[in-house]
Order: sequence, then structure tokens, then C-alpha cells
Amino acid sequence: MKNKNRFITGYSGLRSLAVIGVILYHLNPNVFIGGYLGVLIFFVLSGYLVTDHMLFSYQTYGRYSNRLFYLKRIKKLYPQLISVLWISGAYILIFQRDILSKFNEIVLANLFNVYNIWQIFNGQSYFERFASNESPFVHLWTMSILGQFYLLWPIIMYILVYKLRTKKELFITISVLTILSAMEMALLYKPGVDTSRIYYGTDTRFFALGIGALLAIVCPTNRLRIGIKKNNTILLDSLGAVSFIGMFILATNQCMNPMQAFPYMGGMFIFSILTAIMVAIIANPHSHWNLVLTNPIFNWIGSRSYGIYLYQFPIMIFFESQAKNLAYNVFFYRVSEIILILLISELSYRLIEKPFGSLKWNQVHDFTRKIFTINKRYLCQKLVTMVGLIVFVLGTIAIFTAPTVKAKNADNSPLARQIKKNRREQLEDNKKIIAKAKSNKVKLAGKEKIVNWAKRRMKANIVNKDFERYGISQLDLQLAQKLCVTAIGDSVMAGSSQNLKKMIPSSLVDATVSRQLVPTINLFEKYKQNGALYPNVLIGLGTNGPFKMSDVDNLMRILGDKRRVFWVNVYVPSRSWQQPVNQLLYQAEKKYKNLYIINWNGFAKNHSKLLYADHTHPNVEGSKYYSVMITKYLVEHGKF
Repeated sequence: MKNKNRFITGYSGLRSLAVIGVILYHLNPNVFIGGYLGVLIFFVLSGYLVTDHMLFSYQTYGRYSNRLFYLKRIKKLYPQLISVLWISGAYILIFQRDILSKFNEIVLANLFNVYNIWQIFNGQSYFERFASNESPFVHLWTMSILGQFYLLWPIIMYILVYKLRTKKELFITISVLTILSAMEMALLYKPGVDTSRIYYGTDTRFFALGIGALLAIVCPTNRLRIGIKKNNTILLDSLGAVSFIGMFILATNQCMNPMQAFPYMGGMFIFSILTAIMVAIIANPHSHWNLVLTNPIFNWIGSRSYGIYLYQFPIMIFFESQAKNLAYNVFFYRVSEIILILLISELSYRLIEKPFGSLKWNQVHDFTRKIFTINKRYLCQKLVTMVGLIVFVLGTIAIFTAPTVKAKNADNSPLARQIKKNRREQLEDNKKIIAKAKSNKVKLAGKEKIVNWAKRRMKANIVNKDFERYGISQLDLQLAQKLCVTAIGDSVMAGSSQNLKKMIPSSLVDATVSRQLVPTINLFEKYKQNGALYPNVLIGLGTNGPFKMSDVDNLMRILGDKRRVFWVNVYVPSRSWQQPVNQLLYQAEKKYKNLYIINWNGFAKNHSKLLYADHTHPNVEGSKYYSVMITKYLVEHGKF
């Protein structure tokens, strides 16, 4: 029993765009903000093609062979999946044993297609984003959802086809399941709460597969040849253009930032609908979109998209773990990563995916015979087998070694514990400060008067003497007692907030992990309305992602020209946005007379011993240097 449905070359182009989007997102999620939506393209396409294949078979032959479907899926998916797991395991065992913990669980979860569920309960910590123990497998959740779909959908379709009398009933039933999935994603979303449950959940992701299945009911590939007049080509092409432009706008718009609400509150659903329209238009022989998306490059990428998707993230993680100064060689590293991804994907396609995809028992027997035959003609097969055997042995050792390796709990690291402690103290102090700020407006006495006061006081009452050995004078420490500062920052500032608070007791410090500028602008407005936006504003943002001059303009508009704004530049050498962020800050300093840049980057890059292993966050000693540098600068240029 064979499906007579035609092969649609334009789908290779669509797969190419999807995998390119995912790669770009993983390379720079702040610039290619919606690249992760490429996964939805895979889901819609899979839902469409699988359901179309089944319905064609039921309508033509009155039955569908689940056994043949499962066998085909296993031969298509498992060889590459197993290879990427075992190759990664071999690499980790030799070069990166700090991420070997739980590797055995990761392998089992992927082999049984439940890795997305495992991810929900064993999600990667924020702190691992900057550490050498970042997981190279986080992207494999998509394979588990597809695996579950391939396993369960034939059974579900068998029940639905034989229980429901008409296509209309089938359409309504799948529509209900699809809408419920999208609604569940929206209802489960809570601002400020980790989105792992809804991002990785099979139930909350089904809607994209369901939309593809619905499309197969109304637009089966074998029926698209008829019923459309050739003079409607312009209409089809125009509809395709609208869908494509809509997909592009969503994929490049800040509203689709996965840290915000819109993607979960309907954004992904809308993108999936647009994708389904595009899938239908490409399949229609009267449209030119199939031709537009058919070319040698797209054909090559599309045919290898599965391997490219599997290998791209491990290659990035392993490569970048060895490249500590990525920020200074961004172009070279990115090009190198892309070349490696394409090269390894091509090798895996030729040596694994293609041979195993059409593998038969007699071929296995013939290949085995060649390996054990003493003949130079079979040297290539012997070499490939030997390399494969070494990888298999090392990967297997990694699996059995993993339970003995103690996991590095990033959330329980000294840095994480310090930030949590500091955050609790911040929240308690800030409540009191805000309450006081509402009734007592800050009055400036003038620097000359404060200097005279500090000189008299330092003779009788020495403060924070321990900090003097970090390069700050007692006079500056006294002056800092009278500074009124509102400090807002990310985890770099959060780890040092206790020391900042000691030296500048009249400061309001609000610093926490994963913070970026754009979502934080409203926080400045909130403090302004509460009267807690003091004459001196300290900003420590940029570690977690870049921003535009327009974002700085929006912030400076809120702060006004009467306040003095101090921005600590960033040192995050493992991220490509370090240089662009710092360059933009210096441009902004020239633009705004009341903006001052504190050059933490210049200090940190020459004092690596003062940083944690992530080469970004100041350690215990480093946090004191960080706080002293800021305090000295504020004392020199701040308002009193």
C-alpha cells in the first residue's frame, strides 16, 4: 500500500526557513527575537503531512498501516537522534565532564520521547546561561513532542475515522482539541512565572499540530489540483504573500519575545494559522510559491533540516565553551559555528540518515560481510565502523558514568545564594524607602556643604574602614553616606547590592536576575510616580541582551535632564552583544549631558581572578571592587 500524494519541493524551502530561524535565534536570541517560531513551522507541516497521508490511505484503501508508519518513523528519526546523543556523550565524557550529570536520564527521556516532560521538572537554571555547564540538549524537547504525536496520532485518527461519520465531525472534533490547547497555553501563562510548563508541554503545543491536521482535512494534497481556475493564480499568490509577510513581521517583532505575554496569549496561535495558509498555498499547483521556495540551496538545507536541527545546539554549546572571548571575535566564531553545523550535518546525512532511512536486512548483512572481509576496497566502511564503534563505547561509558557525577546546582551556588539573600534584604528595605519617599521629598544641600560635614565627621566617626583597602578614601566613604541613589540592575549588580547598600545607605537598590532594559523601563516610571526616583540614578543593565538607542531615549525621557544618570557598562565576554551594548552606551553619553558611563568592563577584563567561573559575575572579592568603583564615581560626579 503506497501513498500516491505528490512530493512538494516548496516544503523543503519552508523547512529551510524554519531551521535557519531556529539557528539564528540560538546564535543571538536578542536580535533574532522570533527565530524560535521555526519550531511551529515544523509542527504545522508535520501535522498536515501525517494527517494528509492517513486520510488519503483511509479514503483510497479503507485502512491505514500503523505498523509501516511506525517503522518508517523509527528508521527516519532514531538513527540521527541516537547519534547526536552518543556523539555528545563521548565529547562530554572527554572534554566537559561538568555537564555529564543526569546524562543517563537525558538519553532515556529522549529515547522514550518524554524529554519535554523531563525538561519541565528538570529545567535549566538561569545561572547556567553564563556557565560552562549549559545543557546542549535543551532543544530536543521538540523531538519528543513530535515523537509523541507520531506514536499517538495514528491511533487517535483510527478511532476518529471509524467512530465519526463525516469529515465535518472529524473537523469539529480536532478543532475543539486545537482550540483547547491554545486556550490552555493562554490560561496557564502568568507574568513573572517560569514558562517552562507551557513552553515544553505537549498539551499546550498541540494546537500547531492540530492546525496542520485541520488543514489536511480541508485542503488534502491530492485535491488541490482541481477546483481552482488558473486566473485565480494572482489571488493565491497574493494570499501567500500576505501570509509570508505576516509570518515575517511576527518573527521579527519584539512582541514575540518569549519573555513577554503575547506569544502565549495568542501570538504563537496566529503564527501557526499563517503558517498553515502558507502550507496550503505552496501545495497548490496554481500558485507560484512552490517555485519561489524551490531552489538548490533550500533543497539542500531542507533535506538535511532534521540533522541540522539536532546538531546545531550541541555544536554551539561545545564550541562556545572553549571560546571565552566570543564578544571580541563574534563574526569569526559565528561563521565557524555555522560551517561546523553544516559540515557535521552533511556527514550525518550521508553516513546515518540517508542509509538508515532506506535500510533493509539484506543491506545490514552485506555491510557486515564487507567489514569482516580482508579487502582494501572496503577500507572506507571499516574506518566508518571503527569511528562509530569508538563513539558508541565512549557514549555508553558516559551514560553509565553519569549517575556518579554530582550535579552542579547553579541555583545553589555561592553567587545564587548571595543574590537570593540580597534580594530579600532589598525588598524589605525598599518598602520602607518607598513609604518614606512618598511623604519626604529629597532636599539637596550642595556638595560643598556636605564635604565640610564629611571632613568634620571623619575625625570622630570612621565608617566602612574595611573598604579603604579597595581604593576608596575615608572622605569618599563619608560623602557616600549622604548620597541619595536609585539603583536598578541585573544579576551583576544583584550580587554586589549588599556592599553598595553598606557604602550608600540612603540608596534604593532593585537588582535581580535575568533583567533586561526594555521590560524594565516601566519600573523606572513606577519609582518616579512613588517619589523614589532619586537625583542620582544608577543603572546596571545590558548583561542579558542588547537594546537600541530609542530604548535609551525612552528611559532618559522618563529620568529627565535634572537627574544624573550613571550607567555601568557590561563585561560579558561569552556573549556577542557585549561590544554593541558598550558602544551604544558611549554614544548615549555623548548625546546626554547628564549621562555618565562607569567603565566596569575596562576593570573586569584585566582582573579575571575577581570573577566567578562564568567570567561575568564578580566573586566575593570582586563585588567589593565593583561596589567601590561605583561609589567613588558617584561621589565624584553625583548630586548632593
